[in-house]
Amino acid sequence: MVKLLTEDLPLTPQCVHFEKKEDVPHNIAKYWAQRYSIFSLYDEGILFTDDAWFGVTPEPIANQIAYDMSPIHTSKTVIIDCFGGIGGNSIAFALSGRWEHVVCVERDASTLACAQRNAKLYDVPPGIISFVHGDSFMLLELASKRPKKLPKKLRLSPDNTVIFASPPWGGPGYVSDSVFDLSGMQPYSLADLHGAYKCFDHALFLPRTSDLRQIADLVPDGNDKIEVAKLAKK
Repeated sequence: MVKLLTEDLPLTPQCVHFEKKEDVPHNIAKYWAQRYSIFSLYDEGILFTDDAWFGVTPEPIANQIAYDMSPIHTSKTVIIDCFGGIGGNSIAFALSGRWEHVVCVERDASTLACAQRNAKLYDVPPGIISFVHGDSFMLLELASKRPKKLPKKLRLSPDNTVIFASPPWGGPGYVSDSVFDLSGMQPYSLADLHGAYKCFDHALFLPRTSDLRQIADLVPDGNDKIEVAKLAKK
């Protein structure tokens, strides 16, 4: 299923804004102290699902990613955020002024409802972000093979479109790995992601301890170019 939303999804009980630490579930309590670095406008009513606390890209990193991707050739005017989550990266891309169109794709309805609400709290101008409820792999397959089955706004072409993906890393347990095995990343391995995205220019946000040899193996013939940018740990 791939559905371009024309109105806001209803908020669900999974869309939560905690106002005091005592209300925060134990398994995510350690993220409470980081709430303003995750979203500087947290007190305005930013909504999270439980998983989003450790899955969303913190605002300063999202802004840095948006900055780092801005020098891409000016013919690229559309960016797909394949794992849109509660909107951290999509909001940063939209506010950067670099992209005419940001496509925020998310499978979970509650999570996407949070993203829509959070984008409004950041005053993202209407129309810049298209919120898509569905699977990004299906969206790309339809765009490549059966574009007429998609709304015109989602008939995406490699000529003007860039992919950004911050996939699930398998939960917060990745921090204990000295070298992160990208072939075992769940639920999507590096090979799964690259295989789906290789027709487009694409960027992946991966753990900083990722095995660089596995990334280099994606282009064994050397005909394509891969750049690795490591964000400093503060």
